[in-house]
Order: sequence, then structure tokens, then C-alpha cells
Amino acid sequence: MAQRILALAAEEAPERLQEALQSLGEGELGDMVTRQALKGRETAALLRGIFKGSPCSQRSGVLRRLQVYKHCVPLVESGDLHLGKVSEIIGLLMLEARQLPGHALAELATLFVDVIKGGSLSNGKSLELFSTVLTALASSKESLAYGKGELNGEEFKKQLINTLCSSKWDPWTVIHLANMFRDIPLSAEELQFVVEKVLRMFSKLDLQEIPPLVYQLLLLSAKGSKKTVLEGIIVFFNQLDKRQKEEQRVPQSVDLEVATTPLDQLRHVEGTVILHIVSVINLDQDLGEELIRHLKTEQQKDPGKALCPFSVALLLSVAVKHRLQEQIFDFLKTSITRSCKDLQFLQASKFLQDLFPQQYDVTTVILEVVKNSAFGWDHVTQGLVDLGFSLMESYEPKKPFGGKAADTTYGLSKMPAQQACRLGASILLETFKVHEPIRSDILEQVLNRVLTKAASPVSHFIDLLSNIVVSAPLVLQTSSSKVTETFDNLSFLPIDTVQGLLRAVQPLLKVSMSVRDSLILVLQKAIFSRQLDARKAAVAGFLLLLRNFKILGSLSSSQCSQVIGATQVQADVHACYNSAANEAFCLEILGSLRRCLSQQADVRLMLYEGFYDVLRRNSQLASSIMETLLSQIKQYYLPQPDLLPPLKLEGCIMAQGDQIFLQEPLAHLLCCIQHCLAWYKSTVHLCQGAEDDEEEEDVGFEQNFEEMLESVTRRMIKSELEDFELDKSADFSLSSGVGVKNNIYAIQVMGICEVLIEYNFNIGNFSKNKFEDVLGLFTCYNKLSEILKEKAGKNKSTLGNKTARSFLSMDFVSTLLTALFRDNAQGHEESLAVLRSSTEFLRYAVSVALQKVQQLEETGQTDGPDGQNPEKMFQNLCKITRVLLWRYTSIPTVVEESGKKKGKSISLLCLEGLLRIFNTVQQLYAARIPQFLQALDITDGDAEETDINVTEKAAFQIRQFQRSLVNQFSSAEDDFNSKETQSLITVLSTLSKLLDPASQQFLQFLTWTVKICKENALEDIACCKGLLSLLFSLHVLYKSPVSLLRELAQDIHACLGDIDQDIEVESRSHFAIVNAKTAAPTVCLLVLGQADKVLEEVDWLIKKLTSLGSDTSEDSSQASNQTQALEKGVILQLGTLLTVYHELVQTALPAGSCVDTLLRSLSKTYAILTSLIKHYIQACRSTSNTIPGRLEKLVKLSGSHLTPQCYSFITYVQNIHSESLSFVEEKKKKKKKEDEAAAVSTVMAKVLRETKPIPNLIFAIEQYEKFLIHLSKKSKVNLMQYMKLSTSRDFRINASMLDSALQEHNTEDAENEPDNEQSSTAEQPDENQEPKKKRQRKK
Repeated sequence: MAQRILALAAEEAPERLQEALQSLGEGELGDMVTRQALKGRETAALLRGIFKGSPCSQRSGVLRRLQVYKHCVPLVESGDLHLGKVSEIIGLLMLEARQLPGHALAELATLFVDVIKGGSLSNGKSLELFSTVLTALASSKESLAYGKGELNGEEFKKQLINTLCSSKWDPWTVIHLANMFRDIPLSAEELQFVVEKVLRMFSKLDLQEIPPLVYQLLLLSAKGSKKTVLEGIIVFFNQLDKRQKEEQRVPQSVDLEVATTPLDQLRHVEGTVILHIVSVINLDQDLGEELIRHLKTEQQKDPGKALCPFSVALLLSVAVKHRLQEQIFDFLKTSITRSCKDLQFLQASKFLQDLFPQQYDVTTVILEVVKNSAFGWDHVTQGLVDLGFSLMESYEPKKPFGGKAADTTYGLSKMPAQQACRLGASILLETFKVHEPIRSDILEQVLNRVLTKAASPVSHFIDLLSNIVVSAPLVLQTSSSKVTETFDNLSFLPIDTVQGLLRAVQPLLKVSMSVRDSLILVLQKAIFSRQLDARKAAVAGFLLLLRNFKILGSLSSSQCSQVIGATQVQADVHACYNSAANEAFCLEILGSLRRCLSQQADVRLMLYEGFYDVLRRNSQLASSIMETLLSQIKQYYLPQPDLLPPLKLEGCIMAQGDQIFLQEPLAHLLCCIQHCLAWYKSTVHLCQGAEDDEEEEDVGFEQNFEEMLESVTRRMIKSELEDFELDKSADFSLSSGVGVKNNIYAIQVMGICEVLIEYNFNIGNFSKNKFEDVLGLFTCYNKLSEILKEKAGKNKSTLGNKTARSFLSMDFVSTLLTALFRDNAQGHEESLAVLRSSTEFLRYAVSVALQKVQQLEETGQTDGPDGQNPEKMFQNLCKITRVLLWRYTSIPTVVEESGKKKGKSISLLCLEGLLRIFNTVQQLYAARIPQFLQALDITDGDAEETDINVTEKAAFQIRQFQRSLVNQFSSAEDDFNSKETQSLITVLSTLSKLLDPASQQFLQFLTWTVKICKENALEDIACCKGLLSLLFSLHVLYKSPVSLLRELAQDIHACLGDIDQDIEVESRSHFAIVNAKTAAPTVCLLVLGQADKVLEEVDWLIKKLTSLGSDTSEDSSQASNQTQALEKGVILQLGTLLTVYHELVQTALPAGSCVDTLLRSLSKTYAILTSLIKHYIQACRSTSNTIPGRLEKLVKLSGSHLTPQCYSFITYVQNIHSESLSFVEEKKKKKKKEDEAAAVSTVMAKVLRETKPIPNLIFAIEQYEKFLIHLSKKSKVNLMQYMKLSTSRDFRINASMLDSALQEHNTEDAENEPDNEQSSTAEQPDENQEPKKKRQRKK
């Protein structure tokens, strides 16, 4: 039969063809097509023949065509046919579908929907036909029966799509369906419907099937609904990530039915999806812009949802395309700083923490992206690197910090920027560890920045470089050419950068001989450079090499072991530990360095400071170094035993023209000798029992040094100041050559005395004679020190007031203090009594400790040996603190002061030292605070380190200082020491930061502080300020301070009286600290400052509220609960604040800063009230909510307790000013004519300046009332009934008063009239300009 139909179709005989087809039954026709298709012969020709014989003009033809379609769809889906055959059949059917009439198309489309619902699609090929049918149907104009009614083609298609999207889909068909919808013209509403359906299917699909589906969705989004598609994808992967994290946290999942996704599989799928999105964004830029737009709006509402690891990775991948890079990086940087600021804001206030228990931190999210990128996300790495550098450059340190403290010293205000900079460094370091291919690129960029940014601080880049090198030292070998290139520029870099850079790349020098050789070449050239900085760089480099290339046989030193990987050690063994080569190499360097001993003082100084460290790490060089030092000191030492002074000071200076310079820092040289000798004696002697010949030679210089130091000590004690050409009559001014020379001499002599004090104390072994020598040396030092202080006082020169840096080492200072104050050994008593008898010496010891701590705080290191070793510094700090604490708590200042003559008492110096130490420890050793507090507690020194409770230990120390403060308050008025009290309060506030705000101890301390403020009528302004600041800083961490502010405001009101003099204010004193002396301006300004902080918090909350209000997501009930909690918090805060202002606005404040600050603060309050009202207007717009009763009460309160009082306060302010003007008028009558104008104009200027905030306040009040009227209309609640509308709109100029004033003045002050008019016109614009502002706001 098939052959016959084919033949008839070929003969062009339509009637016969139709007859033949009609003779076939329904089933026969289908069987014939199936047989032909399975044979694979001429199926298309057969179908063409059937269609030819079934014209659409006849009903029978349409029915036959429908039969063929209905039969072919299951046939195609059966999977029995070859794919080529399927495509051929579908192609033909699609061509012919256009000719079908509307009702047939409708029937066919309904059939397809049933097939999809039934889940009988197997390969989805027939869906191509479905899309054609739907497209044809949409353009059909005839009415089609649907249910009981009739629809046109477009509406019918819409109903079908609706039905289709509401029904259940087989997971495997989703991709085919998504692909099909791309070919159908869809309205925006239909598209949204389809997209949402596909997104809902994500969770039902296997993870591997998600990427192709995402790709189809993205192609579909070209028609619209871009935001929905992107949001759906991001939310889906965010949830998967969260679930993965939960599972990692709780490994044995209770819910075993939920199959856990393997982590690597999830990450690979995410990576593929990101690649798909990026490739589509390359074709469709709008999609990229939509992504950024969506994340920006989302971030306002819920940053945790917007910036999750997946979306950040996506953004960074997109950022590689430069068109969007700037936008994306700006968005990420602002998000990072905002997140840091918000965290900081939350940490500073318990009130906000209660409202926002969950804190979102973007930094952890970004570091998680770095970790995830290890799963082959190469497309993210470039974005990560760029972001890291961008952060480090945008938020780099603004001014250089000394030494290693660069990355740890920070103030609170700088925190967000510094955290961002540190995050940049962490991103780069982690990316470096994870991704090998990009390592050389990161290294190159870091080195480039170190070189090119020489002028600005590069400490953050050097720290990063150092961490990179430690994490993978051998990687640097591959990039060694870049490092050697950097070395060529060493001589042009600042010395700090050079030292940091060399320290950072030092592990590489041990691995790569070529790098080491190129460095030595560069350094040897630099030693002969004309630039001083280049020569200093050479010395720094050589010292570093000497420290790190050990000669075999050198003693190991635990401090200097370098952290290096195993691979590196192998390289070391083969390449470097050739003892003879190292020795020759080191001696060659020493030879180069000896030449430097004839250069400028700065270069010599670096050598003297570096030799000790070299010795300690490379003990085989001892004899060479000691010989060098011996020959150097011999140039200045006078060996004759009776010659005074023992050293040639004139050899240490050099004159150039009329300028005099220090040529040889003699004190530093002696200091270096003293430390090297001490180390040599303590260490090398122990290890040189057998080598007699060597010992003979070594004893030579040791003996030489000992005799020399002994002789110098003896003769220094005998020397008078005149021997050094220094006495009271000498000139010490820095303007003349002689003065400069004398200053240099004085500092050298004082330094030499200090070095000898340390030397003699150390070798003295508590012998009385040696301690008498120490005291003799100190007497010499002290005389000079007094003269310098005296001269500096006379000259008032800033240079003179700086005390010279002490030459005592930190280690010695801690030993000396312990001996002086805490040594109770029987045998030491007699010798120590010699030193203890001199109060001056005790004071000197404490003040040097103070100086050392200050240096540590400012630069992170101190002068002298081990000054750069944080561990040693920490131990010394603990020792010093123990002594100072004991000294301060056991000997009160009052006892001591009775016998003192001049200068600060030792107890006060101890207190200052403690204050500095507590600050320094929190800045530099935050991680070691538990060990620090443990070290202070003498009672349980053996306690385990694991169970240190910081709060308990800190509370114990706080109690000691509380006792001292109470003693101060209870002492007689003459004994009250303001300076000590201030320091005590500062110490308490520093220690309070160590208490956990949730602990009992914190609450006890807060209660105690409140009690102190309530009971002590303190009249000292500075102490009052300190105490109240402490009270506020504690209170905000416990709860909101508004009620406290209200009580203080009531006290101020009672203290200063009312603006209406007839009213007597009821005196209900809460805080005795508020009294006539402190109430204004001190307490008043502090209260207003704190109120401003509360206003900032409220403002921040209102912004959060507004962003939450615009969130219309599924979990809206949770959001509305949070919104209600926030609204309640805001209204309660504002309500209490209004009562605070209610008190202050009625207080007779003196003119000046209080009035000015109060007026500005009121304007801010009204502005914030206005933004709250705007929020409710917005809320009324989006929902038909009525406004809460709380808000109505707040508005009522503002109308009754604030606005009227504000207007009377404005009148009061004007009266004060008019009084001050009239006072000037009276004075003016008595003065001469020429002084008049000047006096009036200064007062006018002052009045104008102080009344400037008034128009702004009026404007703020009126804006508030304007928006209240809006809200009243929206909410149908008359809020304006609580407002008494103001009549003082023309408060600036009172016409009748002006006329009478002018009449009075019209004779005697004719020339001043222009002045008066001028001032009145000058004042008017202030008010007249405000409506302009109003218009601007409406725009």
C-alpha cells in the first residue's frame, strides 16, 4: 500500500491519491507509517504523499493529517527510530503544521500537554514540533473552544502554558522544555511563569544536570526576566553551600534520607555554572549589568544573601571583562568597608547587638571563595588577585609606622580601612598557596609595588612578601630573575624598605647561590655609592648575610632558627653548608664592612647596632668582630691612667664650614662593645675548654676590653664636667656651632655613663664597690641631664625638651627595676642599699623604663640587643609591669610626696608606665593577654596556661586601681592629685576593655563606676570628663545609655537653673559629679556627644528598616517580626532622647559651645524624626497598615515636650546675644572712637556665628511638620493635633525694636548706622535661603 501511495504521489493524480487514502482505516494508516519508518525507507516521501492527498480544505483531509501527527509523536518518542530519521520526520511535520487550521492546532497542542503531563517523553525531539504548533496557534485568529467558552489563539496558548507550568514535569524533561520555550514567542508574564517553574525544578534534578539547564535558562533570559533567573541561580547555590557547611559541622546527619552532595562535585558544578554565566554575559552585556544591579539592591536588604561565596566568585569571574571591572570592584570594596563598619558599629553597642544577633562578615565569605577556587576555578583567580591588590592599594596605611608594628598598630577609627587592607593581603597569600600557575604573577606584582611605591609606606606589601616566601620558598627560585632585578634598585629605596625586603627574601638567599652572588655585587657597589641611603642599605644587607650564613661550629641559637621547608634544607645541604666557603665569604663581608667604619655616623651606627646580632647567630666570627671593635675604640681611648677625661671626644666630631657633625657615635660603639663582651663571656667561654691556643689569642682582646672599661669607669667618675668642656656656663643653643658641639658632647658623655652603669651593674655581682661606681657614674649623668633640662627650659626649643634616648637595654632595665624594688635576698641588701638611698637614681630607673615602653608602643621595637625580638620584649614587659605594679600599690603617692622636692614622684611615674604598658600589650600582644595577666599574678605562678580566665585576672587588677582611686577621692583637698586621678581613670578604662561585657565582673565594675559618679562631687574638669567617658563606654556595652542621659540632663537643669528665671527647678540630684563647676560646658557637652552617638545608631537602624521594608520575599513574616522589633527600639530610644532634650532646652546654658552644640543636636534630632516619619509614609504606601500607637505617642511627646520649648530656647539664645551686644554698646561709649568699630564687629561676628544653627533648626522643625501632614493624610490619623504651629517665623528681626534702637542712635553714632544695617541684611539671607533648600529636597 505504501508503494502505491508513493507511486500515486509521484504521478501528480490528487483524486486517485485521496481515494486510496480514504480506503485505509485509522489503524492501517498508522501501521503503514510505522513499518515504513522502521524499514528506514522513504518515510518522508510517504508522509509527503499522505499530506498531498489530505488537503486542509477538506475536513477529512484535516482529520487524516491529525491522525498522522498523533501517530508520529509517540513514534518519534519511542526511541525505535534512527536519530536522522527522527529529525527528518519532525522537520516535515513542522513544515506542514503551519497549514493546519486553528482547531486542529489546538487539539494537537492539548495532546502535547497531555504527553508531557503523562511523562511519556523519551528523547524530547517532538518538542521542536510542539514549539512550532504553539507559535502557529498564537498567530491563529479563529475562535477556539476551551472548556465552556471560546478563546482566540493567543489566549489559548496562554492557557496551555499556564496548564503546562502548573503540572508536574519529569526531571529529565526540564532541559528539553526549557530549550523549547526559547523558540516560542512569550509575553513577559508567561516568561516569568516559565522561568519560575524551571527554577523550582532545580532542587529535583541531579546536580550534574544543573549546568546545562542553567545555560538554557540564561539563553531564555535574553527575552526578559533576567533578574529572576540570576536571583534563582544565586539563591539555589547559596542554599547548597549552607547545607554543605551544616553537614561538615554535624558529620552524622540525623536525616539520612537527604543524600549529601560530595564537596568536590558541588564545587565543580558551581565552577561550570559560573563559566556558563560568564560566557552568556560576554554575549549579552545587559545581563552583567542586571547582575550588579540585583546584587546592589539585595545588599541593601540582606548582605548575607547578596554576597555569598557563590555570588562573589561569580562577580570576580565577570570582573575579568574590563568593561564591568571597575563597577564590580567598587561595589565589592564598598561592601567590604560597609561590612567592617557595621561590625564595628554593632560591637560598640549592646542595644544594637540585641536587635541584630546574627552578624554578617563579608571577609570570611571572600576567603571562603579563595578556598573554593582550589577546585579548578581558574576563571576566578585573576579576579581574586586583582581584588587583593586593589584593596591593598585603596586602603594602604597612610603614614609609616616603625618596625614590625606596621600591621598591628591601629586605632579604632581606622579599623574598617585597615581590615580591608589586611583582607587584601590575606586574599593574595591564600590565592598564592592554592594556585600554582599564578604564583609568579603575584610575586612579580608585589615586588613591582615595593619598588614603585618607595615614597609611600610599603610595609603591608613587604609583610605579604615575607609570608609568601615562608609559605613556598622554592617557588622563588623559578622567579629568581625578578628578585635579582629588584636588587639592582636597592640603592634607590628607603632604608626601612631595604631592610624589610631583604628580611623577606632571606630564605631564598640560602637556596639560590646566584641570587646571593648578585646581591653581594649590588651591595659592594652600594658601599661606595655617593648616596648615604645606599651605603646604609649596603650595611643592612651585609649584616643580614652575616647573621644568616653560619660557619660550621657556630653555636646554635634558638632565637634565630629560620623556618624553612624540608626541600629547602636539602638544597642548603648541597649548596651552602660548605664551611670553608661560608667562612671565606663571611670574612670577605667583614672586610667590606670595616671600610664603613670610616664613613658617616649613620652608617657606623647601623654597624654598631648590628654586630651584636651577628655575633649571637654566628659565634665563629667573634674574634674578627671583637678585633675590629678593639681597633676602632683604640682610636679614641687614652691609655694613660691619670688622664682625664679617658676618651678623646674631639675626635668624634667633624666640622664642615661652620657646621659641626657627629662623626663617631662613641657611646654606641662602647654600648656595642659592652653587649658583645657580655655575650662572649657568658657563651663562648663555656664551650672552649679544649682549644687552648685559640683561647690564648682570644683572652687578649677580652682582657684588653675589661681593663679599658675598668679604667674608663674609674676616670669617668673622677672627671668633672669642666674636663669635657661642659659646665653650667657653657652654651647649649642649637643655633651656634659651639652650642651644637656642646650638645653632641653632652649626649655622648651621658650615653657613655649609661653604658658603663649597665656594664658595672652586670659584672658587679651585687658587690658594694661596684654599686658605688654605678652611683658615681649616675651622678655624672644626672649633672649633665639637669643642665640640659635647665637650658632647654630657657631656650624653649622643641629639640631640647626631647630627652635623649637611653642606652640601657630593655633586658637590663627590667633586671635593674627588679633588683631595686623587689630583691629581698639577704646577701644583696647591703649593696642594694647604696642604690636605693638615691631617690634620683630610682626615679631615673623608672623613667627609662617609661621611655622604653613608649618606644615599643610607637615603633614595635626598642633599641639595644633583642629589641626586635617580640618574645624577649614581652618577657621584659611582664617583669617591668610586675615591679611597677608592686611599687605603685604598696607605696601610695601621698606618703612619698611629703618628702620630695622636685619632678614627678616615683609612684606617679610607675602609674604612667603601667598605663603605657597596658596600652602597648593590647596593641602589640593582643593574642598573649592571658599570659601577660598570668605573669602579673604572683600568687599562682604555676597555674596551667590553659585555664587562664582573662576576665577574672583583669578584674583582680582593676580592683587594685579602684582602691587607689577611692583613696584619691577620700583624701583631703590639699592631697588630691588631679594628674594621678586622670591616669587612674585612664588605666581603669584601658583594663575594662579586657572584661567580657556579659560577665558578672563587668557588671560589678559598671555599678561601681555609677556609684562613684553619684557620690563624688568632683570639681576637677579633666577627671570629671574621664570618669563620665568611662561610664558611657561601659554603659553602652551593657544597655542603651538613654535613661542615664536623662538623669544627667535633669541634674544639669537643676544645677544651672531654668531659662525662665521665675521658675525654680526641683532639685533631684542623681549624680554628685554634676555640680556648678562641671555642669557646663563639661558634662553638658559629654551628654550631648553621647546623645549624638545614640542618634547615629537610631539613624542607622532607620536605614536598615527602610531596606527591610522594601523586601517582599517569602519569609515576610520573619521580616515583619524583625521590623516590628526595630521600630519599637527606634521609637523607645527617640522617646527617651526627647525627654533628655526637653530638660536641656529649658536649661539656662551659658552662651558658647553648649548652646551651639545643643542647637545642632536638636536639628539632627528633628532630621531623624523626619526620616522615621518618611519610613512610615513608605510603609503606608506599600501596605495598608495603620500607624502604631507608639509612633502616635512619640509625635505627641515631640509636640508637647520639645517643639514649644525649642522656640522659647531660641528666644532665650537671642536674648543672651542681645545682652552681650548691649554690653558692648555700653563699653563702646566709654572707649575711643577707633576701638568702637573693631569691638562691635568682633561681637557681631561672634553672635552671627553662634546663631547660625537657629535657622537650620527652624527649617528642620518645619520639615518634620510637613512630613507629619503627609503621614496624616496617608494614614487617616490626625497627627497635627499634637503640634502647636509656630508663630516665631520672623524671629530674626523685630521691626519695632529695630526702629527704637535706630532712633536712639541717630545722633551720636551716625557713622555706625551702615554697620547695623549691614548686619541686619547679613542675617536675613540665612532665613530666606531655607525655602531654596526645601525646593531642592522635593526634586
